[in-house]
Amino acid sequence: MRLALGGDQLAYQKLLSAIAPHVRGVARRVLPYTSDTDIEDIVQETLLAVHLKRATWDRSLAFLPWLNAVARHKAIDAVRRKGGRTDVEIDDVIDLLAAPEGGGTSSLDTETVLASLDLRDRAIVEQIYLQENNAAEVGARLGMSEGAVRVALHRALKVLSTKFNGPTS
Repeated sequence: MRLALGGDQLAYQKLLSAIAPHVRGVARRVLPYTSDTDIEDIVQETLLAVHLKRATWDRSLAFLPWLNAVARHKAIDAVRRKGGRTDVEIDDVIDLLAAPEGGGTSSLDTETVLASLDLRDRAIVEQIYLQENNAAEVGARLGMSEGAVRVALHRALKVLSTKFNGPTS
């Protein structure tokens, strides 16, 4: 960055190429359940902010903390633009929702599967999948925001998937 601020265009190009994967990692840590498209938008907004605000970086300080702060702020801005909503990709949980092959009942009944969850997560899964309530309704009943319900649901389904299907990766 110091070379780039000194006018070295090649150094600046290398810097932007080198920091993009780091920014992507920061965005994923800040927003772990965000789509790849939204993560890439955050990366691009961060790179643009670095470009526009590069003169504000104090050369006497380390560059990485400054970059991390810019990336975190851009990730938070993205959440604010979406209204704090978190979407869960259906592909992440489709195996849990699929009917057993052959149309018969699964060797694991619903009660056994749900009993493996803590009370809050069990209530969320039951109310959304068995009682067919939406996340806003469940959130109102449990004193949670709609986004928090969606995140908790995603995590509960991931726990169930790991317990009953084995680790995915």
